[in-house]
Amino acid sequence: MAGVSPREPRAPRPRRQRGAQESLGAVVLGFESIIVFLGGLVVYGLKVLPAGIEPWWGIVGGVVMAIAMVAVSGLLRHRWALFAGWGLQVVLLLAGFLVPALAVVAVIFGGMWAYATIKGAALDRQNARRAASPDLSNGE
Repeated sequence: MAGVSPREPRAPRPRRQRGAQESLGAVVLGFESIIVFLGGLVVYGLKVLPAGIEPWWGIVGGVVMAIAMVAVSGLLRHRWALFAGWGLQVVLLLAGFLVPALAVVAVIFGGMWAYATIKGAALDRQNARRAASPDLSNGE
């Protein structure tokens, strides 16, 4: 039988290089997911959902948003995930109609998301230029 025998160790797979935009975005969304989950608990505790909607839906909304943020943070290697991240920021901003503090959270993390995506892309372009032309100094 051809192939690798069970006794021979497999060579480790090389890790995929992540860019600055992907890394920074994942950090922002990861931390934001914790805050959004806690925001769902606040929506539940304050019972601010419209009449006819059970308060526990606040927890469900917080959990769904948190899971979506963690999922998007793992998919940031795809360009569409950047837009999904912006969509999540807008959804969180809209939650500010229920609890105004969530709008403050959305503005803070939205700014961090903007910085991560814009500055991260600039750093990735700069690193690509350096890789293409190794004779460039740090100051260019």
